[in-house]
This record gives sequence, C-alpha cells and structure tokens, in this order.
Amino acid sequence: MGATYERLLRRAGHRVVRAASRAEGMRLLESVRPRLVISDLRLPDGDGLDIIRAAQRLALPPAVIAITAFSSREMRQSALDAGASAFLAKPFGIAEFSSLVEDLIRRSNEGVDRADDRVLR
Repeated sequence: MGATYERLLRRAGHRVVRAASRAEGMRLLESVRPRLVISDLRLPDGDGLDIIRAAQRLALPPAVIAITAFSSREMRQSALDAGASAFLAKPFGIAEFSSLVEDLIRRSNEGVDRADDRVLR
C-alpha cells in the first residue's frame, strides 16, 4: 500500500523520501527536514510513536499523519498526544488521504518560508 500513496504524492508534485524502518526514519528526520511526516504506528523495528515524538523535537516541527491498521481510541489518543496532526485508520480512501496531505502542507506553509515540500513516508 505504501507504494500507491508514494506515487500519489509524487504525482501531486511532492518530493517523497521513504524510510523502511523506524531507525531509518529517525535518521532521515535529521537530514531531510520534511514539511510532512507520514508514519505507520507499527514499524518492523519499533514504535511509530517514536518517529512522531522525534519530529516534534525538530526546530521546525513538521505536520505528522499517523496511520495504522490496528486502530483504537487509545492508539489514536497516544498518537495525538505524541504530536500527530492527524490520525488515519487503514483502510482509508485516496481522496481522504490526498485532502488531508494538502490541508496539512497548506497549513505548514502559512508563515513559514521553506525551499521545498518534502514528505517523509
């Protein structure tokens, strides 16, 4: 499923940097400085909440979309408490995803001058 959403983001004109694991995502947060982070909450090597928390510690914290196939009220609240801007439970539709991405990027553009709109997926 990740490849589908990655293609969708690229077609919309976003530069996408993809991490295959928690460890890779943590490294990329520092080097890429994304405008938007999309993180699954269950990663092969750890917890996606760590990615959300690390993103919030950046000098210019990006918007974060937390996604999971194992949704519960507690999981949603944990993601939002960690700093997620939005929470999507799988499966979700392309229109819902696209609209959310564009809304969060538009909001992140307000008052911030950045050279690009990288998305860490």
